[in-house]
Amino acid sequence: MGKLERLLNLIAALLDTPRPLLIEEIRVRVEGYPDGDDAYKRAFERDKEELRAMGIPITVSAAPGTDPPRDGYRIDRRDYAGTDPQLAVDELAALHLAATLVRLEGVDGEDALRRLGGVVGSEATDADPLAAIPTPEALGPLFEAARDIRSVSFVYGDEERLVEPWTVTFTRGRWYVAGHDQRRQAERRFRVDRITGPVTALGSATADRPSPEAREPRLAPWQMGDEEPVRAHVAIDADQAPWATHHLGADAVTETRSDGSIVVELEVTNRAAFRSFVLTFLEHAEVLEPPELRQDLVEWLEALAP
Repeated sequence: MGKLERLLNLIAALLDTPRPLLIEEIRVRVEGYPDGDDAYKRAFERDKEELRAMGIPITVSAAPGTDPPRDGYRIDRRDYAGTDPQLAVDELAALHLAATLVRLEGVDGEDALRRLGGVVGSEATDADPLAAIPTPEALGPLFEAARDIRSVSFVYGDEERLVEPWTVTFTRGRWYVAGHDQRRQAERRFRVDRITGPVTALGSATADRPSPEAREPRLAPWQMGDEEPVRAHVAIDADQAPWATHHLGADAVTETRSDGSIVVELEVTNRAAFRSFVLTFLEHAEVLEPPELRQDLVEWLEALAP
């Protein structure tokens, strides 16, 4: 994993938490850090300072449940709200980082970012860009359609789609577009690199456009994969149950036990992300089923043991 993806994942982790995260929790949630406690801490401190230098407001406060109090880290969405009402907070994070550190290959993609209020590559800093990453041809037209509230057509899975884009986001190394699928009359999410052929701009959008909060991507990291879907049941201890319920939603809770612990059901298509989520709870969560998913976690942990 490259530094760019690690920084994006760090921003996402610090945004997607209702409470400050301990440094150990960040290590579990964000892939790409070096092994060894000292090496990890040094790398995390460098990343934290780089993000702050870009204007990303990482706050430090006491993590709940720690005695004596320990520092926890998060990004308050209210402090990081964008000025463009058409963009969700996570989109702005990705755009900010991409515009500061990365040169997008292709004039159309760079022009789309400039129009959204960003600067691109070395225009943002005195240093050269960290990297150049491929830009799917569809990305620029999708950004513009989301900004201008216009519908688009494109081919996806050998089928023509008519979509009103709401968000274009970069998550775990891939671009996604989410919006209203006119033919299915439902919200859908598409991987941009799987769009074939050109993206054609059509007329103005017709569906009611949801609030920025409602437009944020609804897929969790463990759903962002191409693996065969499996239904996972995870038991979570009582002291962590309120946070899990808030984070996952009440609909995910399938059982509330007499001791206050809960069982949640999750659809998993990305096992690596699922492992990271379960390990966030340390010893306070247990994978109950299916057996193969439980065994996958056990084998992964055993492989890490010295």
